[in-house]
Amino acid sequence: MINRLRVRQHFSKAADTYDEAAVVQRRTAEDMAERTLLLTSDKHSILELGCGTGLLTEQLYQHYPKADIYAVDFADNMLQQAKARLMAKPPSWQFWSRKTLPVKLIQADAFSLPFADASFDLVVSNFMLQWCHDLDAVFAEVRRVTKPGGALLFSTFGPDTLKELRQAWLAVEGDAAHQRFNDFIDMHDIGDALIRSGFGQPVMDVEQVRIVYKNAMDVMRDLKAMGATNAKSVNAPKGLLRRDTLKAVEAFYEAQSSIKHQVTATYEVVQGHAWAAQEIMKGPNRDKSGVINITLDELSVQLKNSRNNN
Repeated sequence: MINRLRVRQHFSKAADTYDEAAVVQRRTAEDMAERTLLLTSDKHSILELGCGTGLLTEQLYQHYPKADIYAVDFADNMLQQAKARLMAKPPSWQFWSRKTLPVKLIQADAFSLPFADASFDLVVSNFMLQWCHDLDAVFAEVRRVTKPGGALLFSTFGPDTLKELRQAWLAVEGDAAHQRFNDFIDMHDIGDALIRSGFGQPVMDVEQVRIVYKNAMDVMRDLKAMGATNAKSVNAPKGLLRRDTLKAVEAFYEAQSSIKHQVTATYEVVQGHAWAAQEIMKGPNRDKSGVINITLDELSVQLKNSRNNN
């Protein structure tokens, strides 16, 4: 179970250092902004959940300067960083300082959004979902504020994220090390949660992004700089972290690399989108008229017979 208060504290503390370490988040924000251009839904009103320091917010405004854009985060210090980013970079055609924010920044929790039903054409979220312990509740709330036919576009981390660091801790501490890490949800389970919450036609893809560091300690420093540290309600192994334990973790991590003074950190990036419309292919309420169930063996026989007849 993820402790939401702890998540807020971690990200508030990391607001000043987040951008420098958020390589994957910045890259994905740019990619997501481009992906919104491919969606056929209207984009007059846009909601961003977990805007952080405004990496994606800035991209959205550049693509949709006439849209009503609302950016939500529940860490106040993150919103202050987003405000500074958006105020500091006016469009290239403006020669004067920006006096007002081009988007509306709101401190709120994704579990309880302060918006009326069917308020937004498009909802986007860049690496926020992995910090939510109940995807069904979040998706239900997102579905509530999305207009019928509107779209949800998101990114999150998959289970293989930081697998090298996990392996190192497990090698040193055994099963107790599981409590040091947040759990990431498989993309198939995300798709099922979307359908349960009233979204339809979910599409997901996944890629492995690998970042090279000089050593294991640099990996852990970047995670702390981003606020991406343990947020479980269950505490990590009891007692102070012994220096020899940390050294053993570093040694195991670095021993896995074939190149001296170089280690790799894997991030499994899941991106997906779905529509605020009834799922027509899956779910208990789907239209089954014209649907025929057939096993692979039966299909193989039919194909073989078809080839013989031709």
